[in-house]
Amino acid sequence: MGAVKDLIKRWLEIVPAEDQKIMIDADMTHQGSCFEYRLWYRGSASELEQFYKSITTVHDDSIRSRFWAAVPTTGNKLRKIHSGLPGLMVDTITSIVISDLNGIEVTDPNALDDTWQSIAEDNKFEDTLAQAISDALIEGDGAWKISFDKNISEYPIIEFYPASRVRFEKERGRFKKIIFTTRYYVEATHKAFFLEEHYSKGSIEYKLYDELGNEVSLGNVPELKDLQTITWDGDFVMAIPMMFYKSAKFQGRGRSIFDRKTDCFDAYDEAISQWQDALRLGRVKTYIPETMVPRNPETGEVIKPNAFDNQYIALKGSMGEDAKDKIVVDAPTINYEGLLQTYINTLDMCLQGILSPSTLGIDVKKLDNAEAQREKEKVTLYTRNKIIKVLNDVIPELVKNALAVYSALYDMAIEKTEAVVTFGEYANPSFEAQVETLGKAASSNLMSTETQVDELWGDTKDDEWKEKEVARIKAEKGITEGGNEPPVPGEFTA
Repeated sequence: MGAVKDLIKRWLEIVPAEDQKIMIDADMTHQGSCFEYRLWYRGSASELEQFYKSITTVHDDSIRSRFWAAVPTTGNKLRKIHSGLPGLMVDTITSIVISDLNGIEVTDPNALDDTWQSIAEDNKFEDTLAQAISDALIEGDGAWKISFDKNISEYPIIEFYPASRVRFEKERGRFKKIIFTTRYYVEATHKAFFLEEHYSKGSIEYKLYDELGNEVSLGNVPELKDLQTITWDGDFVMAIPMMFYKSAKFQGRGRSIFDRKTDCFDAYDEAISQWQDALRLGRVKTYIPETMVPRNPETGEVIKPNAFDNQYIALKGSMGEDAKDKIVVDAPTINYEGLLQTYINTLDMCLQGILSPSTLGIDVKKLDNAEAQREKEKVTLYTRNKIIKVLNDVIPELVKNALAVYSALYDMAIEKTEAVVTFGEYANPSFEAQVETLGKAASSNLMSTETQVDELWGDTKDDEWKEKEVARIKAEKGITEGGNEPPVPGEFTA
């Protein structure tokens, strides 16, 4: 019996796996990824083709097999069409967020709100914010930079630098330093230099590097020779990072909405190009005997067919006694249903998790009512809310720091200010429908006056306005402060 047990033990013995060394080459650096995503946003078919053909020499077959990297057989031509969808997605999301921005107010007794409004007007802040949202969505992140130059403006200058021009230094997960990079080209020496502006709490430091990465004197660029390290006593930073999603590929950096989607965009462009290619190849073909081929009436030479108007195929005439030469027209069958389904499926893959087709004005179902359309908008609503949540943190901090810079610039006491950003509602039922629904809830005594006002006005009104509105409604109903609302008619009261 013991021998059997030993045999079973040996038979069931599991040898543990040995550690294996696995090496995977990253397909792109952070700078390379930013450049790739920027090309998708620009939407030039020529630029996309050049880019993917140029990187096929250093990457694996997954890149070579892409549609934009494909090279047709010698003698053949392949028309490649870009849909422009990536750029349209970013512009649409940005437009939705900016159009919902109701305003920015500074809650401070010292009338700093007027100062901020002047700063915002001087910097065309709404346009700058729209560009910042687009850049952060495209490249993944970026940072706001506050600077001042009295030769340009009496107010602080607010700029946004995309991820490709920004580096972050962190300490224990907190932002310690933000480094902005700007390229300068000196015509006199025909050399390029890179200025790094190191923004940290209480200081700004400037460093200049040549194309080989060696630090050189700021005097190599005439317009930078007077730059000096700046320090101040305030505890604020003149730079603020901004990112909407976190990257899984690059630690501490933001994620572009094009990340994980470039393969889908490539397939979508291929589906569109294939459709158009099928339409071109599937045109009516005319077979003409040689005796009936169109000729130049003056020279008698055969007129070569054009691919778009008089395309034909020449055939040798029959030598039979009773044979008659005649023109034959052939109309090929195109699988429109299959091409349409491919188009819809690839479009869904491109928009999945980011936007609803309805947001872009694409109605795939054709029969959806208004309520169904609003349900489809939920994906867009989630994306919008994610962006607004970040902006609600970033913009007040930016406003506070800009006012602090203005105060320090003119030797004023730096006040502790608070800014409030308000956004409107998106893809909600109409105002009339909300009033009707809330009216039914109120008449059934299912909702308090405070809840009714909050549900009806949402983020379009601030809390102070809502409190006054609630007090006014209660006063009209005859409800005193601390009293109960009147019962619904027919309700039993003790």
